[in-house]
Formats: sequence, C-alpha cells, structure tokens
Amino acid sequence: MKALWRGGISFGLVNIPVRLYSGSVTQRIDLDMIRKKDQCAIQYVRICKKDGKEVPWDEIAKGYRRENGDYIVLDKEEISKLMPGKSDTIDIFEFVLEKDIPSQYLEKPYIIEPEKAATKTYALLRDALKKTGKVGLCRFVMRTSEHLGILKVEEDVILLIQIRFQEQLRDTNEVKTPGKLKIEKKELDMAVTIIDQLTGEFEPEKYKDTYKSDLIKLIKKKASEKPKKQPVKPTRSRAKKSPEADSLLEQLKASLAAIKN
Repeated sequence: MKALWRGGISFGLVNIPVRLYSGSVTQRIDLDMIRKKDQCAIQYVRICKKDGKEVPWDEIAKGYRRENGDYIVLDKEEISKLMPGKSDTIDIFEFVLEKDIPSQYLEKPYIIEPEKAATKTYALLRDALKKTGKVGLCRFVMRTSEHLGILKVEEDVILLIQIRFQEQLRDTNEVKTPGKLKIEKKELDMAVTIIDQLTGEFEPEKYKDTYKSDLIKLIKKKASEKPKKQPVKPTRSRAKKSPEADSLLEQLKASLAAIKN
C-alpha cells in the first residue's frame, strides 16, 4: 500500500511524524463509450462553440461568466497564487465530541500510520482520544487544496476523516417537509414494532456490491458467446399492479406480517 502523504500531526507542541493512506478503495468497473455498429471508441475533443474548431490545450484559459454572457479571464498563474501552499502538517486546533458532528459533514476516510520513531507519541494521542471520547478537529492540505477533518480512533488506529465545510452543504430549508402532524397511536406503535423487528447489529461484511459482481458475470458471459444479430425488441407488457392498501395502518400490518414470514 502506497502512502498518499507524509508529514506530521501537530498536537500542541508535539509533532508526530506519520504516513497517510487512503481508507477506501474504488470498486468501479470502467466502461468505455463506443459506437454501437462498429465498436469504435468515442473520443472527446475541445470544440469552440463559435467556429466549431478544435482548441489546443495551450490556448485554453479559465473564465468566470458574467450575466451578460461575457467572461472574466483568469490565467493559471493568478489562480495558482490563490491556492494554499504545500503543507506537511495536520494541525489539530480543537477537540470536540464526535456526536456533535452531524453525519452529513463526513466525507472521506484516511488511515494514519506512525513513522518508526513516533510510535510512542502516536500511542499517546490515540489513548488520550480514547480516554476523553473526543475527536481532534484539524486542517490539512492535500493536492493544493485545504481540507477540514477530524482525527478519531477505531480500535488501535487513528483515522483522519475528511469533513465538509459548512458552505459545501445545502440548506435543508430548501426542501419542503411536513411539520407536526397528528399520527394515530396504533400507526406509531406499529411502525415502532416494525423497526424493533428489523433491528440488528451493524455487520458491514454482510453487505456486498451486487451490481459489480453481476456486471462481471455479464461481461464474462458475453465474452464467451458468439456474435449474433440484435434481437427484435419485444413489445412491453404492462406490469400487474399490486393492490393498494386502504390505509397507512393496513400497509404497516402487511409490512409486519411480511417480516414475520
């Protein structure tokens, strides 16, 4: 596993030399866009909307569009001056309770490993976080972008969880949700019973990406088949509609019965 970043955790006057590894892996299967009739790969080119000609990279700049359609041109040098410089520290500036951070802020995990000379200071920070039950709010720079994060402990490992800035989140007031409504006691009791029946321990190993495995099977199957003519598309038959429940309570009862069966 290759380290993405090397530097140190700044903890008061203590600096802990560490290596940073990605805490997640991409399981995506890349599918190319092709022309169906001859399997020719599709190429994207940079075309000017005015004259329809291709534009080479060295003639391309960044621009902010005004309301009148004109652009304010920003060159690479001007933009690069605004970017944060390279930093080799994860600066802890505050400690908070993890429960006080809403889940929508959490974005991306990283695994932190100490350098050989820093095992004791790493263990010190880890055990202090465990004892207090808190996480360290921190700032760090990666790939010329400044990020906000928290340092938290999982078992014996310190994780860096990248979190979103406030301005990156949409205001929940933008959507319409019901206020306080009258809910019948029977309905609420039935809904709670369903939740109780479906309650269990979180075991992430039970959940698999079935789309990926099914896609691999489909690719292998089609690779072993001989080319054949495209079949005539059958006419769509209308799916049978399931009878709608007469009321919310009946739907809840049906749900509970299905769970028990």
